[in-house]
Amino acid sequence: MEKEVPERESPFATEPIGRLILRFAVPSVIALLVNSLYNIVDQIFIGWGVGYLGNGATNVVFPITIIALALAMMIGNGGAAFLSLKLGEGKVDVAKKGVGNAVALVTVVSIVLAVVFLLFIDPILTLFGATDLLRFLALEYGFIIGLGLPFMMISAAINSMIRADGSPKYAMFSMIIGAVLNVILDPVFIFVFHMGVQGAAIATVIGQVASFVVSAVYLPRFKTVHPDAASFRLNGRTCGNILTFGLSSF
Repeated sequence: MEKEVPERESPFATEPIGRLILRFAVPSVIALLVNSLYNIVDQIFIGWGVGYLGNGATNVVFPITIIALALAMMIGNGGAAFLSLKLGEGKVDVAKKGVGNAVALVTVVSIVLAVVFLLFIDPILTLFGATDLLRFLALEYGFIIGLGLPFMMISAAINSMIRADGSPKYAMFSMIIGAVLNVILDPVFIFVFHMGVQGAAIATVIGQVASFVVSAVYLPRFKTVHPDAASFRLNGRTCGNILTFGLSSF
């Protein structure tokens, strides 16, 4: 039986619109700006430590991260929209199921994407423009980035739902912690340990894992719903709604 009132009322239902815009938009903008540092910082340090071939190799790999992010945003923003709509309707149990299904769905999709990319990495990089000159470096960088795709995608999807749950500052922190770690570790791996593009990739994945951990820790602490084991069982109709709501983000 569906509950008719949420366990904790969403701020979207009570607070003034102007205050909500400031409360949610500012942390989101800051988080997105900081998160963009991943690629920028990699390019700067790789340019200094490896050279233009390293920059070319990382740019060849970049499209797979864009594809992964598009899928993560489709599921995460779709799950956030589903959560908000169902809470607005007073259907807390359905909202809880939406959060669980979104997390389960992005986990499955991210693992499948990572496996496909790693199995067919050579032809995929050729499709993205890898030349014989760049191929070795692109394979070194791309293999490690491929291993980190699930962490990046799951944390990005959960992050969207954390904002919808009324915790934009926590969502901002989960993104910033990964970017900061990447900035710190990039020069260490590239210049101290002389690991080249592999070092840059490892620094990126460590940052993504940190963001994943911070985001995952929030799951049992949701304010408006409390996902249980049953809510993570995939349901076709729920997943369809999530993907429909998130299609524009994709």
